[in-house]
Amino acid sequence: MTLADGEWHRLHPASPLLRGGIFIFALLGFLIANLRERVVEMVFGIPRESGDPLDEIYQRGAVGWALLATAVVLVVILVVFALSWRMHTFRVGDESVEVRSGVLFRSHRQARLDRIQGVNIVRPLIPRLFGAAKLEVSVAGQDANVQLAYLGSALADGLRRDILHAAGGARAPRQTAAATADPATGMPVASGSLPGEPSAADTVGQARTGLGGYATARVGEFLAPELDPDAAPPESVVRIPLLRLIGSIVLSSFTVVVVIAIVAVIVSVVSGSTGWLLVAIFPFLLASFGYYFSRITKSLRFSIAGTPDGVRVGFGLLTTSNETLPPGRIHAIGVTQPLLWRPFGWWQVSINKAGHSTNDGAAGQAATTILPVGTLDDVTRVLELVLPAFTGADQHALIERGLLSRGGEGDGFSSAPRRAAWLRPFSWRRTGYALSSGTALIRRGVVARNLVFVPLARLQSVAIHQGPVRRRLRLATARLHTVTGPVTASLGVIDVAEAARLFDSIAAGAIAASDSDTSHHWNRELEVTT
Repeated sequence: MTLADGEWHRLHPASPLLRGGIFIFALLGFLIANLRERVVEMVFGIPRESGDPLDEIYQRGAVGWALLATAVVLVVILVVFALSWRMHTFRVGDESVEVRSGVLFRSHRQARLDRIQGVNIVRPLIPRLFGAAKLEVSVAGQDANVQLAYLGSALADGLRRDILHAAGGARAPRQTAAATADPATGMPVASGSLPGEPSAADTVGQARTGLGGYATARVGEFLAPELDPDAAPPESVVRIPLLRLIGSIVLSSFTVVVVIAIVAVIVSVVSGSTGWLLVAIFPFLLASFGYYFSRITKSLRFSIAGTPDGVRVGFGLLTTSNETLPPGRIHAIGVTQPLLWRPFGWWQVSINKAGHSTNDGAAGQAATTILPVGTLDDVTRVLELVLPAFTGADQHALIERGLLSRGGEGDGFSSAPRRAAWLRPFSWRRTGYALSSGTALIRRGVVARNLVFVPLARLQSVAIHQGPVRRRLRLATARLHTVTGPVTASLGVIDVAEAARLFDSIAAGAIAASDSDTSHHWNRELEVTT
């Protein structure tokens, strides 16, 4: 069985509780907080504070009515949740993923398969206790994403595989064991039995069913690796040591702000004027510990590997996330090195893509960050995944020169002339570009080093500009336009004659690369070859 059968399906039965259960927990929390004071009074003889709402209800003789009102509120909430669950359905057809929802106000969202930019599975901490996961289909366009919150964990993995398989041009769903699971629990069932029916595995393991079996299944999911062995190599191509992760977060601009705040507190204590400053800064210092803890836990268990349907990036300790980026959906790649990271040789890799996940990426950064921190070797391995054609010894050497070279002749880049120092006194030597294997490379920056890769098949346009100052210096600026994102492919200064050659070379290369590119139908090619 597969959920990508064109039929309408419902979400995990616990979805309403996981999406809106905060109301029930708030009501229960209010009751427990008041009952706690009564227990303290009876056991320890400590009187309760005046103005207790329960005391007022008791004194007015309205205990029965209060209990009835509480029960009615809970019943109404449960009924609304149940109706919301029954009216929230989805289906995966031949051309799109559709979601219908709403009780009073109905909505119908569609995500066309040919516009899918990625599929992300997020497992927040509380839903993981129920064996549930949220699947988000990222689509090109503003507010065009489609979310399925929540599905059984195994069902989410199987549905992602089927969606990506169909988006890649396949004519039939991929048959895998992981595609069949119980909708209520998310646990796999045997192929030949429908969800909810007892399978051979269920019959053998009946002795382990019940609360113990459920707890065992949840613990197994918590400890399981984020990469699905059926869809990706079991080992990530990059591992981030804990000390490197902590060091990269500490050596950030946020830490500079924290240090300034600490110095301000110390100065205020020494000078004796601590009142307003402590009130303003001390809460920020307390919150900074939570910020560091959150960023570290979100980057633990980081993994990145290639799959038949693209590059999969996974991370997270308590709340986990793993997103698959199909081939041909990455429009630009940026490799950067902040100044504080230079002594350690650390780099960060970000991308531009047409669709954006609503969830944060690794280390709490934008979802466009696919490598929070890594060495030069790590960067090379990641680039081999996202740029399959950009491999080989010559390309690796070009990457190293683009990242580490100070510029100049003979490093494979067309650099800015010396007169560009009037506008870029420190970075003019490193400002340059190169073309290799259908990819444009742009190098710039001396304080924060930056190397940008733009696959010519994904290029939107190329522009050359020249203002009065640059015209006087016989210089120009060049920009390669891609989809909006953190990576900017621009050259601030370049010789005007070199700018014309860059325009012609990239324009011709983009046309040739676009004509020969078939990455958007990666599964159709696979079917033809097999």
